[in-house]
Amino acid sequence: MPKEERVKRVIHEEPHVRIGKAGITEGVLGEIKRQLESLKVIKVRVLRSYLRASGRKTKEVAEEVAKLVGAEVADVRGHTFVLKLPRRGRGGR
Repeated sequence: MPKEERVKRVIHEEPHVRIGKAGITEGVLGEIKRQLESLKVIKVRVLRSYLRASGRKTKEVAEEVAKLVGAEVADVRGHTFVLKLPRRGRGGR
């Protein structure tokens, strides 16, 4: 299944990982990496308590997490975002 179709499917699923009030911890990043390696596309929910405490927006959190785990942000909606692994070797499909 192409990644674009997986992204559309994952948008409607339950989140694979939740970022709680403790924020972006090594444990959360490790779990996101494990899930991405296994599934290639995952959904992450950011709890309101973290957004309020940090004063950040979901998009900012998504971009930071993506950078830290080497992924791409595929979609941001409300308090959730979808990450996908980037293509490797863009020249040879």
